[in-house]
Amino acid sequence: MHLTSEVKTGLFAQYGKGATNTGAPESQVALFTARITELTEHLKVHKKDFSTQRSLLKLVGKRRRLLDYLKDVNIDRYRSIIKDLNLRK
Repeated sequence: MHLTSEVKTGLFAQYGKGATNTGAPESQVALFTARITELTEHLKVHKKDFSTQRSLLKLVGKRRRLLDYLKDVNIDRYRSIIKDLNLRK
């Protein structure tokens, strides 16, 4: 239930401005999306794992806030990351 450093580096390289730029909003959103997908699959099997459910909701909120920030700063980058990750909106 955890992402390896190779997966994280790949996400940062693909969605950020480089493999070492981990602070870019696009790379953070991609990382949160990967973790959200992983936790969602876990919760499909373990329905009563409420601590994981709470963590999932916190991650969704963080991703939403980052996307709102990105929408305010640069709408083109926001639209591209939404399209690349197949997120709604």
